[in-house]
Amino acid sequence: MIAALRERRIAGAAFDVFQTEPLPPESPFWTMPNVFITPHVGGYIVEYEDFIMPLIIGNMRLFLAGRQKEMANIVAR
Repeated sequence: MIAALRERRIAGAAFDVFQTEPLPPESPFWTMPNVFITPHVGGYIVEYEDFIMPLIIGNMRLFLAGRQKEMANIVAR
Protein backbone atom coordinates (compact mmCIF):
# COMPACT_ATOMS: atom_id res chain seq x y z
CA MET A 1 0.00 0.00 0.00
CA ILE A 2 2.80 2.40 0.89
CA ALA A 3 4.56 1.79 -2.44
CA ALA A 4 1.30 2.17 -4.38
CA LEU A 5 0.56 5.48 -2.66
CA ARG A 6 4.10 6.81 -3.12
CA GLU A 7 4.12 5.84 -6.80
CA ARG A 8 0.63 7.30 -7.24
CA ARG A 9 -0.75 3.99 -8.51
CA ILE A 10 -3.40 4.83 -5.93
CA ALA A 11 -4.32 8.50 -5.74
CA GLY A 12 -5.03 8.46 -2.03
CA ALA A 13 -6.30 6.45 0.89
CA ALA A 14 -8.21 6.94 4.10
CA PHE A 15 -7.50 4.63 7.04
CA ASP A 16 -9.56 4.22 10.17
CA VAL A 17 -8.05 1.00 11.57
CA PHE A 18 -4.61 -0.57 11.35
CA GLN A 19 -3.35 -4.08 12.02
CA THR A 20 -0.94 -2.63 14.61
CA GLU A 21 -2.48 -0.03 16.88
CA PRO A 22 -1.70 2.50 17.83
CA LEU A 23 -0.01 3.22 14.53
CA PRO A 24 3.72 3.53 15.29
CA PRO A 25 5.08 7.10 15.13
CA GLU A 26 7.64 6.04 12.51
CA SER A 27 4.95 4.82 10.10
CA PRO A 28 5.24 6.58 6.74
CA PHE A 29 1.47 6.92 6.64
CA TRP A 30 1.68 9.84 9.12
CA THR A 31 3.57 12.07 6.68
CA MET A 32 2.09 11.04 3.34
CA PRO A 33 0.16 13.95 1.80
CA ASN A 34 -2.29 11.61 0.07
CA VAL A 35 -3.29 9.70 3.23
CA PHE A 36 -6.04 10.54 5.71
CA ILE A 37 -6.03 8.86 9.13
CA THR A 38 -9.12 8.96 11.29
CA PRO A 39 -9.53 7.80 14.92
CA HIS A 40 -12.00 4.93 14.50
CA VAL A 41 -14.81 7.15 13.30
CA GLY A 42 -15.08 5.77 9.77
CA GLY A 43 -18.28 3.97 10.66
CA TYR A 44 -19.90 6.86 12.51
CA ILE A 45 -23.68 6.75 12.81
CA VAL A 46 -26.11 9.23 14.34
CA GLU A 47 -26.87 6.82 17.19
CA TYR A 48 -23.18 6.51 18.14
CA GLU A 49 -23.56 8.61 21.29
CA ASP A 50 -26.45 6.43 22.45
CA PHE A 51 -24.25 3.36 22.11
CA ILE A 52 -21.04 4.75 23.58
CA MET A 53 -22.22 6.90 26.49
CA PRO A 54 -23.23 3.94 28.72
CA LEU A 55 -19.72 2.52 28.22
CA ILE A 56 -18.05 5.85 29.01
CA ILE A 57 -20.20 6.45 32.08
CA GLY A 58 -19.66 2.91 33.34
CA ASN A 59 -15.91 3.15 32.83
CA MET A 60 -15.76 6.52 34.55
CA ARG A 61 -17.61 5.16 37.58
CA LEU A 62 -15.25 2.17 37.76
CA PHE A 63 -12.22 4.44 37.34
CA LEU A 64 -13.31 6.81 40.10
CA ALA A 65 -13.99 3.81 42.36
CA GLY A 66 -10.44 2.55 41.79
CA ARG A 67 -11.68 -0.49 39.88
CA GLN A 68 -9.77 0.06 36.64
CA LYS A 69 -9.31 -3.68 35.99
CA GLU A 70 -13.09 -4.00 35.57
CA MET A 71 -13.29 -1.31 32.89
CA ALA A 72 -14.36 -2.33 29.37
CA ASN A 73 -12.55 -1.87 26.03
CA ILE A 74 -9.26 -0.68 27.51
CA VAL A 75 -6.33 -0.54 25.09
CA ALA A 76 -3.11 -1.99 26.53
CA ARG A 77 -0.15 0.30 25.99
